[in-house]
Amino acid sequence: MKLAFCLFNYFPFGGLEQNLIKISTECLARGHSIDIFTMNWEGEYPAGVNVIHVPYRGKSNHSRAASYAGNLSKIIESKHYNLVIGFNRMPGLDLYYAADVCYAARIKKQRLFLSRFTPRYRLFSAFEKAVFSRDSKTEIIIVSEKEKINYQSVYNTQENRFHTVPPGIDKDYIRSALGIDGRNDIRNKLGLNEKDTFLLMIGSHFHTKGVDRSIHALASLPLPMRKSTYLFIIGKGKEKPYIKLAKKTGVQNNVRFLGSRSDIPLFFAGADFVLQPSRTENTGNVIVEAITAGVPVLATETCGYAFHIESAKAGMILPSSKFSQKEMNAMLKEMLTSEEKENWKQNALAYADRTDLYNRVRIIADLIESIKAKNT
Repeated sequence: MKLAFCLFNYFPFGGLEQNLIKISTECLARGHSIDIFTMNWEGEYPAGVNVIHVPYRGKSNHSRAASYAGNLSKIIESKHYNLVIGFNRMPGLDLYYAADVCYAARIKKQRLFLSRFTPRYRLFSAFEKAVFSRDSKTEIIIVSEKEKINYQSVYNTQENRFHTVPPGIDKDYIRSALGIDGRNDIRNKLGLNEKDTFLLMIGSHFHTKGVDRSIHALASLPLPMRKSTYLFIIGKGKEKPYIKLAKKTGVQNNVRFLGSRSDIPLFFAGADFVLQPSRTENTGNVIVEAITAGVPVLATETCGYAFHIESAKAGMILPSSKFSQKEMNAMLKEMLTSEEKENWKQNALAYADRTDLYNRVRIIADLIESIKAKNT
């Protein structure tokens, strides 16, 4: 098959982008050809695929997206692809990989009424409607059952157009550094001793991920505990506001930003807890990665994969219907002092061994082939 993959922008450490590469690799291995259409590509091009830069104009995100989509449709029409697969919402897709939360539902919940009359809202809501409306024929890969409910509540999308897939965690990779040697290695590099508590956050878009919430929770700990607790943040984002917040709350020496990293398993090996107090999160891959590594997790229930914490009995979940910083502060202190820490770890490892957290890519490649067969 001749496949077109469509993505606004490529950043090598993003979860969406990593899934695009994994799906591309699987499809290539099955003998299919792939063109990836994007506005911008950061990093090396993947072997075997053809990356095509679509011309665009505009100063705002929504104007650039509109320009990209318009030019893309003309290119796609001239090349006769078997399937057009989108990793962002846009018109003209045969299949959409739904990694984002429902835009219309989020804006309705979080923003002022007048925000629904802005050019940005009109553009992105129209793109979303083009995928999810009942008149659309786009098939949808859904990675979060919770988010499927949100989409259906807005668009009444037909159930048979959704295809639910499991997480796509690489178990061997995540566990590659586990053990005392890996733990000691990273903790020594970070200047931690065995009695220090290592809190880990992974992900870009620091506001969305709740980095400020974690800093406030760290600062709320009793002084003796706070002195020996360190928060490390891996990801790409604007660090200065959070460094300023850490200084303001008196924990500047206990908060460190490490940028984007490719050696994530080593940090799971050394971490005591993973924090994911996201404001909004379709899935939260770091949750299932942490569980696979046997690291207890504290996350907001808004995360699509938060249910895995409860199913595994591998940490604690923060209610997100009305987030309370005071409640997070108390829960972090409870986790750090809990006698359940070792049980959470063992529960997580056992859950990851008996639960399919791994086969997303194979199932998606099967789906791509089945959709083509159905449309033939």
